[in-house]
This record gives sequence, structure tokens and C-alpha cells, in this order.
Amino acid sequence: MEQEILKHSLLDTLHNPEELRKLNMEQLPEVCKELREDIIKQVSCNPGHFAASLGTVELTVALHYVYNTPYDRIVWDVGHQAYGHKILTGRKDSFSTNRKLGGIKPFPSPEESEYDTFACGHASNSISAALGMAVAAKHKGETDRHIVAVIGDGSMSGGLAFEGLNNASSTPNNMLIILNDNDMSIDRSVGGMKQYLLNLTTSNRYNQLRFKAYKALCKVGIMNEKRRKTMLRFNNSLKSIVAHQQNIFEGMNIRYFGPIDGHNVKKLAQVLRDIKDLDGPKILHLHTTKGKGFEPAEKNPGVWHAPGKFDPDTGERIVSDTSGLPPRYQDVFGETLLELAQQNPKVVGVTPAMPSGCSMNILMNEMPDRAYDVGIAEGHAATFSGGLAKEGLLPFCNIYSSFMQRAYDHVIHDIALLNLPVVLCLDRAGLVGEDGPTHHGAFDLAYFRTIPNMTIASPMNEHELRRLMYTAQLPDKGPFVIRYPRGRGVLTDWKCPLEELPIGKGRKLKEGKDMAVITLGPIGNLAAKAIERAEQASGKSIAHYDLRFLKPLDEAMLHEIGKQFKQVITIEDGALNGGMGSAVLEFMADNSYQPNISRIGIPDKFIEHGTVPELYKICGMDEESIVNKILANL
Repeated sequence: MEQEILKHSLLDTLHNPEELRKLNMEQLPEVCKELREDIIKQVSCNPGHFAASLGTVELTVALHYVYNTPYDRIVWDVGHQAYGHKILTGRKDSFSTNRKLGGIKPFPSPEESEYDTFACGHASNSISAALGMAVAAKHKGETDRHIVAVIGDGSMSGGLAFEGLNNASSTPNNMLIILNDNDMSIDRSVGGMKQYLLNLTTSNRYNQLRFKAYKALCKVGIMNEKRRKTMLRFNNSLKSIVAHQQNIFEGMNIRYFGPIDGHNVKKLAQVLRDIKDLDGPKILHLHTTKGKGFEPAEKNPGVWHAPGKFDPDTGERIVSDTSGLPPRYQDVFGETLLELAQQNPKVVGVTPAMPSGCSMNILMNEMPDRAYDVGIAEGHAATFSGGLAKEGLLPFCNIYSSFMQRAYDHVIHDIALLNLPVVLCLDRAGLVGEDGPTHHGAFDLAYFRTIPNMTIASPMNEHELRRLMYTAQLPDKGPFVIRYPRGRGVLTDWKCPLEELPIGKGRKLKEGKDMAVITLGPIGNLAAKAIERAEQASGKSIAHYDLRFLKPLDEAMLHEIGKQFKQVITIEDGALNGGMGSAVLEFMADNSYQPNISRIGIPDKFIEHGTVPELYKICGMDEESIVNKILANL
């Protein structure tokens, strides 16, 4: 589909927020209309995150209209909602390069623009980061600098958000927290906070009256900071009695405003102006609609979170014919989990807000009482799984590799220390493509390898994934990590019998005498093709070993390699520092073997966004690079 160039009477004249602020308020609805049209047209041709940014169009316009950005700081929580922000801050003409290799980044980044104030690829960090900025501004005497955190209600289920709120309530600051309440994260929001936000009400008229009274009392010298806090506590208690409802935010002495319509841009701008200079921390609660202004996305925001290409006029998604292709690894996981749950009554599923993303919705649809979506709360997901395992269940806890980083201590303290039978399934392991460095699953092999009691495995194909899942749920296996990549596998006949694999036992896939290639996981399929080409080009024979388990290592296989080969290459879709290649080097050194070992994997830097083949080439992990590395070492 060719990208259509839209002409907008207002949006085309706005190259930065300063020009937006020169407009009168009556023009803002037209800016929102044109901005929404631009997002729809752009994302229909260049796929990305869609529905969330449509829901924040009015908020984005109002924020940049009222606040003096970039001097004033807007801290976005997760970048899914920030496409409008990018377009309004000088990136309209380059937005067609979004998520493409060498183009603008998939999420806001201070490396790209001074308007992007903080990293926002993982949820729930905005309040803590904004509070740090607010305190820093006070230390530097920047009393005129405003700090705003924009957090979605799905992100409010993350523990870090509550840690930030707790500290914000006791640390002097004037920050504003905007709660973008659309009843969604990616899949539907879950938990008590979601229901609380749906029910929360307060009077705008009451807040306006209280604000005016506060200003008047300050002018005549009656009100000071100490009296303000006392009065605030009294007012909050009185309002709770009258409304028969306790406001959790005001219970923490954080001023609460709302809820208001997040799609009335003029009203929103006026409210932001009214509360902009209020002392102390504040929360503005907005009700918005994810996918606002595009009917298919409003009706099914989960599907339209990142819909791929689509027709912007009809709403028809342009879906490729996948018949005859291998399945996605996540779907093999989902189907196999259901199969295991039907056989083993102890098996349950746990996911932090990604049931469709990891395909645990397959189990949820068939056996809803055997699967738990705990919301955006990876640390809780791990500890909750530990609690389930402690009392005799066998949880499969599926967390994207990059998000598992947030649960590292929980895995150590609440799973591994007690040697509990929790199966940690790491989806999106390795380089994931267009979502970039915040989402690459680069580090899990290295960060889990050091933990006692852990079994760590990576399947080379779909059959291996099914067998590893079956093995992991057998008795006395303890904590068991299975990592696999985003995207499709290699087998169309993927549904094999479920059989136990011996723990810590790899496979010799091919005999050879001149070199040994050791691989871990699906990248072994790419390596097999490279080995065949290298043999044809060199006339040499190359052995190929699938390590299968990073922990425990197949020591018998590594002894064989150490004794027989002088040239060894290791290949992994993970960080070189501390990963599988490092484990092989350590084993060889510990056992006095001295082969020449070359390692292929993700180098010691953050890898930007692009397609997976493009990123593999950059990292020297593509087929051509592997062939060249083999030939150079033969």
C-alpha cells in the first residue's frame, strides 16, 4: 500500500509546540481532528501501535498547548500512546520512518528529541521518573518548571507506580499525574484498581470552588503550607463521608481532580491551566476511549493495539495468507499448555496482562478457572506463581523476556531459593525487531544462568518446545526456564507426541571433524544452513551440536568437543557477555581444554529497531555472516 500524503490546513503549519501555543483555543478541536487523521493514515501504511495513540490525541494537544515544552517536562508512561506527541514535536515529516531501521524510534527517547524526557518502553515508571525530575528542578531553583507524568490505568497495576505515588505523597513537589483511564492496557485491564477507577467520582464544581477559596486565603495571608495540609486532610475526610467513598489518592494527600472527559480538548486545556500552578502533588483523572475516532479500533481495541497494515477508509485489516506456514511459537505454547492442563490437573497459567500476546487466551477460553491474568505486574506474577507452586500447583508463568527483567529478584527470592516447580516461559526471547532495545530479549540467558536451582532451556523448533513444556511439568523438576523467540517456527507438522527430554542433555545434529558449531535455540536452524554452505565452499566437514540446555550443561558433550576439536564456534540469540558462549568458554577453561573459540551473538550494546533479519545482519548473526565466520576460522 502506498502512503497517501495528507494536506492539513493547521497541522502542516505546526512544526513544534511553540507554534501550537500561538493558536486560539477554538482552533484546538481542528488540530485534534487533523492529528487523528494523520495517525490513522500513517499507521495504516507503516504498522505500529495504533489504538492507544488515538485515545490520547486531545490530551497530547492540550498538554503541549498549556505547558511550555520542552522546558516543562511531560513524562509518558509506555510509548504506545505517544505517536501524536511525536508528530507535534517536529517529527511529522519523518514519522513514516517510525520503527524502521535508521528511522525514528518506536518509543519516545531522550536520545531522539529534547521533548522526549525519559525512556518509556516498560510500563509504570512515569511517576517515579517525574518525581525525580520535580525534586531535581527544586534543587536547581527552577521554580517555574512544571513536571507532568501521563500514566494509563493499566500501568497503575504495576508496583512501581504505587511506590512512586507513596514517595510523591511525602516528598515536597508540585508535579501533576495524569491518569489516562481507558479501561485498557493491551488486553482488558484487570484487578481492583481497574474497578476502583471505573467507580471513582468527584465534583468538578467542588474542586474549582476549593481552588478559588485556597487562592483567596493565600492572598490575605491566612493559608500557609502547614495549614494547607491540615485543611486538605480535613476536606478529604469530609468529602469521603459525604460521598460514601474513600479516594485512595486523596488519602495519600495527593490532590485529586476528575474524572473529566479526556476527549474534550478545550475543557481539558482549561482544567490544566486552572490546576497548573497549584502547590503540591496533583492527580487529574481522565476518561478516554482507546482507538477514539476510528470505529473498528473503538469496538475492538485489543486487536487494534498493533493491527498491522489496514485500509484507513474501510477499516479492513490487510492480513497475509499464512496457510501452509509454520505456526508462531506463542501459538504452539498456547495449544500445548491447554493440552497439558487437560492431562494434569495441577497445571495453571499465569500472565501479566498479555493473554493474547502469549496465546494463553487459548487456555483461558477453554478452562477459565485455570488461568490468571494478573495485570501489568511482572514481579507479582513471579511471586504469585511461587505461592501457587508452594501449595501444590504447577504454574506456567509466561512473561516476555524483556519484561522478565523486572521480576529478577522475585524469581531468585520467591521461586529459586525455595526450589519451587514454576515453569517460566520467556516469549519474545532474543532480537524482536521493530520494538527496539526496550523489548529485545537479549539478557535472560546471562541473568538467569547464575541462579542456583534453575534449569534453562531453549528449543530449536516447535517439537522441542512441546517436549520441553511436557518435561517441565513432570515431578521434581524445580524452577524451569523455557525461552523462545517472537514469530514463526520452522515446522508445519508441529503437533508431535509429548515425550520427556533428559535434563541437561543436548543433541549432536551432524557429524564433522574439522570444526564444531554449538548452537542454542531456534538460531540453530539458521546455523544449519550456514554450515551446509560453508562445507560446500571449503570442502571441510563441520559438526553441529544443539546444546538445548544452558543449565545444566551437557558436560559429556562438551568433553567430546573439547577433546576432538581445535576450532569451535558458539551461536546464540542472546547477549554474548555471560551467555551460552561464555558458559562454553568457562567449561573449556575449567577442564584445561584449549580450542580456539569464536562466539556469535548480541554484542555489548543496545541494538536499535529494525526487522529481525536487518538486526541479525548488524550483529553478525545472519546466515551470510555465520558462513563467513566459519570460513575464516577453518
